[in-house]
Amino acid sequence: MVKNEEEYLKNDYNNLRIVRTEILFTPLLVLLPLVIAGFLINNWFFNGFSKGISDYDGELMLAIIILVCNIVFDIPFIGSLIHFKKK
Repeated sequence: MVKNEEEYLKNDYNNLRIVRTEILFTPLLVLLPLVIAGFLINNWFFNGFSKGISDYDGELMLAIIILVCNIVFDIPFIGSLIHFKKK
């Protein structure tokens, strides 16, 4: 990195702006994948499982992948934000 970029990143005011932006986007990052996965599971259940159509099984797999990735990445992200707020 260029020295100017390092100085920019080390500035406390810029760190606070970055964290504030992350805090504002947290609901979007957490809730949007949950809503999409819920929609896919709902669609799979009512169109695939109840009617016995196996074409909707891909939606279930996609919803599971979204939920697992969301849990794996969001829990450490939220934990780090909580830890930063306690400082």
